[in-house]
Amino acid sequence: MNKSELVSAIAKRADVPASTVNSVVDALQEELVDAITRGEKVAVSGLLTVERTQRSARTGRNPQTGESIDIPAANTVKVTAGSNLKKAAGNVPV
Repeated sequence: MNKSELVSAIAKRADVPASTVNSVVDALQEELVDAITRGEKVAVSGLLTVERTQRSARTGRNPQTGESIDIPAANTVKVTAGSNLKKAAGNVPV
């Protein structure tokens, strides 16, 4: 599902105009980016948690040449599924 499909599905389910839902999704994206930039953790109970984490520097290998390379430390984003998402995934047959 891409953004436009998500917006359409939410608009239909909530019985609101798609333009309103699109504005809300855009605002959510902006707020998540701002919170991660500030180093804040965002938790939507039952749905997901998004937080900035630090990955330490390490040594890796170039898979083509086998040569060692230094990989610098970096910030990354960690997304953890909430209980409702975990339950939904668990209910789908494998």
